[in-house]
Amino acid sequence: QVLLVESGGGLVQAGGSLRLSCEASGRPFKFYAMGWFRQAPGKEREFVAAVSSSGDNTDYADSVKGRFTIARDNAKNTVYLQMNSLKPEDTAVYYCAADFSLGRPGRTTGQEYEYDYWGQGTQVTVSS
Repeated sequence: QVLLVESGGGLVQAGGSLRLSCEASGRPFKFYAMGWFRQAPGKEREFVAAVSSSGDNTDYADSVKGRFTIARDNAKNTVYLQMNSLKPEDTAVYYCAADFSLGRPGRTTGQEYEYDYWGQGTQVTVSS
């Protein structure tokens, strides 16, 4: 079992920045690729960003490329999502997720069904 706890959400004006954190506990963090997803009101959950278990590979949704950066610190069992140049359409609940990737250190995925564990989410609201 892996427990994921997100933090860092809040209210920010358009153009501002936020950094989300997701701390993992339970099984070894280094075995898991990590992803961030988001769900806006009335919409389905969508992929935002992913980082491989090694930290060497990343992937982003087109809508956030150049504005968001995903990174991980395996020593702190934490994955981060730095969000810059925020837009009102970034408003959503943001979830982190863990994908068991032992033996596949370069793996990333944007597919929800491939993630094994999910956090409870943190609200991000961007005002115009």
